[in-house]
Amino acid sequence: MTAPSWRPIAARAASLLLRYPDRDTLDVLPTLLAALGTLPPGIAGDLRTLAEHRAGVDPIRLADDYVQLFDFRRRCCLHLTYYTAGDTRRRGEALVLFTAGYKAAGVEVVGGELPDYLPAVLDLAAVHDDGWRLLRENRVGLDLLTNALDGSVYRHAVEAVRAMLPAARPGDIAAAVRLARSGPPVEQVGLEPFGLVDTTGGRR
Repeated sequence: MTAPSWRPIAARAASLLLRYPDRDTLDVLPTLLAALGTLPPGIAGDLRTLAEHRAGVDPIRLADDYVQLFDFRRRCCLHLTYYTAGDTRRRGEALVLFTAGYKAAGVEVVGGELPDYLPAVLDLAAVHDDGWRLLRENRVGLDLLTNALDGSVYRHAVEAVRAMLPAARPGDIAAAVRLARSGPPVEQVGLEPFGLVDTTGGRR
């Protein structure tokens, strides 16, 4: 089955809206808002809510709110394997699977982020089906992130991503409930720490 032609646009929009609100991501908001008209109403509505919020709030406040939310609240982590592997050795194994997805697409993560960084995975989804596969396989992390973002305008972007994926399976729901109660596994391990770059040399 051919993927809907609008999905790459939606994935790219969600990626930009979930990134730190620097000048580049804010400057593109008018173009992003215009592109939302090509998306299904429900997904467009969620993304528009966050885009209009970013367009209407002072950039300094936006940046501070973003840091407070994503950098200081562990349960609002934008790295998907954190929810199921935490800071354990298993996380390194999980990250290998993400890296393989980027390699299959001929791209790699740049800018010091790990390959499970949600905006980077969304950028991958915009250019290759492996991005969607990784999002489906990490549905539990997306569900837990959505719950953690309750009351935050950023929840709308994650809701839009979830709406583009198949419905959660009973096993995913049960796993999310268990992890929500206990939190991610803990075992400290060193991990090397946007955008994608073509492995042939071209930046995406």
